[in-house]
Amino acid sequence: MSMPGINVSNLLNEHEELGLRLLAGQKGLTNRINMSEINRPGLSLTGFYESFAHDRIQIFGKGEWAYITSRTPEDLEKIAAEFFGFHLNCIIFTHGNMPPPIFMENCEKLGIPLMISEVSTHKFITLISGILDRSLAPRTMRHGVLIEVFGIGILLSGKSGVGKSETALELIERGHRLVADDMVEIRRLSESYLIGTCSDLLRHHMEIRGLGILNIKDIFGIGSVRDHKLIELIIHLEEWTEGKDFDRTGLENPTEELLGVQIPLIRVPVRPGRNIPIIVETAAMNQRLRKLGKNAAQEFNQ
Repeated sequence: MSMPGINVSNLLNEHEELGLRLLAGQKGLTNRINMSEINRPGLSLTGFYESFAHDRIQIFGKGEWAYITSRTPEDLEKIAAEFFGFHLNCIIFTHGNMPPPIFMENCEKLGIPLMISEVSTHKFITLISGILDRSLAPRTMRHGVLIEVFGIGILLSGKSGVGKSETALELIERGHRLVADDMVEIRRLSESYLIGTCSDLLRHHMEIRGLGILNIKDIFGIGSVRDHKLIELIIHLEEWTEGKDFDRTGLENPTEELLGVQIPLIRVPVRPGRNIPIIVETAAMNQRLRKLGKNAAQEFNQ
């Protein structure tokens, strides 16, 4: 599992919706942001720095701006001395409000990017929180195929050559949608949700032995692919082994842990003559029923 960070320059240059403009502290654009939470330093500006979240992005809304611009030069100098005594990664003023010169001077000297945005504080916080949540989410890479079947995100796993891509290809031909083939990038967006996606290089492509690399979007149309999907079920394909026990009742509820999230797991034996795609389709429909509270195995057992 990795916990990636992003540079301040990423926010400035790659997210036009934030409307950011750099005023000072250009040499600090390589500063890393490692937390998705932001901080409004209203109380701290009055001199109360206990539990001050200095390692977060500092957002100055209308309230903070009105306070510092109403102070005397002596008071403002004291505020700046205390505030800039902490290690800060960047400061952003919203509503297009210009920071006082002493802020620009300190940011330039200390290498703290100082930016403004015309966007309102509430909208800006909503936008940047979403960006940071997506960018900083814990993530991992998993070998397999991620496909959407009847609205359920299914991760097909198993040893190389067991038939994951071939199974997915037939499911796509039946109208289901490919998310990722070979390597699936998985991100945890909350305590119970995992999102799977594909790298830009491999997006919409599959490798089929004997055929090579296929562009699924070009062959089957734009409706056959999607960029990301919630992972709700793992189906592990295993070669049939004589004497190995597989669940035959559905009463067991095995799971697999990914990034701290438990995902329902089904082990499916593979051997000639078994129609794996229809088993996957049935598993997807059964998972939808379970989400609605209906468990056929438990009802039959009762």
